[in-house]
Amino acid sequence: MEITLHLAQQDEADAFLSRSPLAAMIGTLLDQQVPMEWAFTGPYTIARRMGVEELDAGAVAAFDPDEFVRLLSDKPAVHRYPGSMAKRVQQLCQYLVEHYDGEVTEVWRDVDSGRELLRRLNELPGFGKQKAQIFLALLGKQLGVRPEGWREAAGAYGEPEAYRSAADITGPESLAKVREHKRELKAAAKAAKG
Repeated sequence: MEITLHLAQQDEADAFLSRSPLAAMIGTLLDQQVPMEWAFTGPYTIARRMGVEELDAGAVAAFDPDEFVRLLSDKPAVHRYPGSMAKRVQQLCQYLVEHYDGEVTEVWRDVDSGRELLRRLNELPGFGKQKAQIFLALLGKQLGVRPEGWREAAGAYGEPEAYRSAADITGPESLAKVREHKRELKAAAKAAKG
């Protein structure tokens, strides 16, 4: 089954995300405090700057940390906070090397429940409960990884046509719906404070 993600909203970056589960995971990690498209373009930019066709967790983990910060900081920067995000990306890749032999798909291969997969995702550096649930929903909704109970484990992000996160983005129209949902959440939070 050929999968095409539309999270970066750029053909080359989306093709890269579609063929690289590690890229999709790194994009999810980067998806905070920047526009979603910027975050999900990041893995493609990192690979190009590293001079590689595919991202490899071992190569990212072993990359000189200062050079990796520079690589993410070069203009245009991969993230608003390239230094801290470079560290997080390397920590994620180091964890994948130590616990899954650098194979990101081992995180979900042979899991027998959504709850177990959520637990494994929650253990990843930089993945709190919300990010783990969003990535679990992305795996289930778009990447065909659907252990029993995955929707329940993903919480509200697992609901069909929820339009809450990157897991629901399949093109410009769904991106607009997700953005509208996020605007509504911010407005409600602001009203609650006021």
